[in-house]
Amino acid sequence: MKRILLSILLLTTFGMVAKAQTSTANASAQQTVQLQLSNVLDITFVGNSSSVGSTVALPFTTANDYANGVESSAQQLRIRSNKNFNVTVRANTANFSVSNGSSTTTSNMPANVLNVKVSSNQTGGNIAGSFGNYTGLSNTANNLISNASFGGNQTFSVMYKATPGFAYPAGTYSLDVVYTATQQ
Repeated sequence: MKRILLSILLLTTFGMVAKAQTSTANASAQQTVQLQLSNVLDITFVGNSSSVGSTVALPFTTANDYANGVESSAQQLRIRSNKNFNVTVRANTANFSVSNGSSTTTSNMPANVLNVKVSSNQTGGNIAGSFGNYTGLSNTANNLISNASFGGNQTFSVMYKATPGFAYPAGTYSLDVVYTATQQ
């Protein structure tokens, strides 16, 4: 009988020890993480990932070039924005500058000799005004794309066409074109 009682006592003790070994201790900690987001807006030329695009050269070599104009290839821009946005375009000055060798001066060639059109629009927005076709530039900002959608890879492409006619002497004429994206 003693053996039976001792056996029961040992089995009960081993059972309690086994049960005690299978229970686990548990503790936890908690922390709040806050993201402090600001509005962000970035516009760059895709060809060089810069806000300053490569120079677009439009050579005029024949009489037909002067009469009918010369077109550029498409120039793609990318906008990254966390809010919907609009894009405007303008010439930096009212007239082209002209370089004849070592000197550069303001010419009498007006900015509207240079025309721009949106040739591709992947922004989710609308091409504004007449910019679906070639439209002359001025040094006043004009809506180019309106109500474009936020995102990290919103792109559009523009093409240039210049038709100076026969009123200007030989030289290298330059005009800076400014694209401005503004969040809504």
